[in-house]
Amino acid sequence: MEWIKHIFRLFTAFDFFDLIDIAILAIVIFSIYQFIKERRAGKLALGVALLFAFVIVCEVLNLHAMQFLLGNLFESGIIVLAIIFQPELRSALEKMGDTSIKGIKNIGEQRNATPTGTLIEEFTEAVFDLAKTKTGALIVFERNTKLGEIILTGTVINAQFSGNLLKSIFFNKAPLHDGAVVIRSNRIHSAACILPLESDRDLFKDLGTRHRAAIGISEVSDCVAVVVSEETGIVSIAHEGNIYRNFTKTSMKSTLQEYLVKGSGESKKKLGSKIKINSKKN
Repeated sequence: MEWIKHIFRLFTAFDFFDLIDIAILAIVIFSIYQFIKERRAGKLALGVALLFAFVIVCEVLNLHAMQFLLGNLFESGIIVLAIIFQPELRSALEKMGDTSIKGIKNIGEQRNATPTGTLIEEFTEAVFDLAKTKTGALIVFERNTKLGEIILTGTVINAQFSGNLLKSIFFNKAPLHDGAVVIRSNRIHSAACILPLESDRDLFKDLGTRHRAAIGISEVSDCVAVVVSEETGIVSIAHEGNIYRNFTKTSMKSTLQEYLVKGSGESKKKLGSKIKINSKKN
């Protein structure tokens, strides 16, 4: 009966601050679950959970050898977990910094101009002209997360946006065609930029380097990346670690309006005939 009395004492000592503590813990756990459920970290987290379950089994069955080995492992467990989840932790902290102080982070800093309907119209026409000739292209729209370190890997152009200029950059004999174009504040800011690649080997095998780069940059920032396949001419959009394929002109315009003009890109509304392919194999 001692454990029942102990539980009863805990409940009688329960106060308002304990309720707040539990609510915060629940929010943190739910946020972690939401963050990792469609990422590689989901499988890693499942493995860690199974390892913890195995530790409990070893304690119950009094398996001394396994307790010794696992005890030594968990002594440095926090460091090991930080190393294992380093990409996910970095992505989470970057997104936290982007959203948590949104109201004050741009004090003294010029915000990106919102793309106009005319720009999106001209951009879409240029992209589908590239698609007709199966000219590979990768264009990144910078949003709230600055891509200064990406821009430094390419050549700064800082020119007023033009569909013809965009097409000329990706002409296969042009010196700047191999890499990504970054659009900042409605201007073609830089070209031939190198993006981080999505390294998940379970990714769909028909997606090439451009698609992996688009997914990679969308995982570590809030940008919108547009890809034209050199092999098939299919137009795709990457956002928040997911890639959406098989766009038409109409569905692409609607999607860019949703992400870039309406401001958030947080809506999960399906637009047009796009097909969602999660960047992690289900």
